[in-house]
Amino acid sequence: MKVVLQRVAEASVNINNRKVAVINKGLLILLGIVDEDTQNDIDWIVKKIANLRVFNDENGVMNTSVKDENGDIIVVSQFTLYASTKKGNRPSYIKAAKPPVAIPLYEKFIICLENELDKKVQTGEFGADMKVALLNDGPVTIIIDSKNRE
Repeated sequence: MKVVLQRVAEASVNINNRKVAVINKGLLILLGIVDEDTQNDIDWIVKKIANLRVFNDENGVMNTSVKDENGDIIVVSQFTLYASTKKGNRPSYIKAAKPPVAIPLYEKFIICLENELDKKVQTGEFGADMKVALLNDGPVTIIIDSKNRE
């Protein structure tokens, strides 16, 4: 499981010119899933997201988490995070989990994140053509991979 976490001042997701998610201060999470992902990957990455200190404290030091700040989150499914560009100029997405595997893991991820934060998490729509807008705050962008826990 891989996420691109972006600290945002605001973010939104539109599908067919309809706004389906809108947040102010918080995180935009792009989520990629592979067949090998398990509940263990979900649990680890959810705890990491909830507790990662990427927000500024009163001294301007990144020392508080989205949980501490009671920030909002949008989760967007993003199979292209597992693109392979090794050969040629057309990315291959063969590593990304197909919907029968990815959708249940995506849904579990959202539920676990909501439980960890004790609040609703907004989302895009799995497999939809989405327009994602954000105002990256910092900018702060972090990639977290549950298979590479460094």
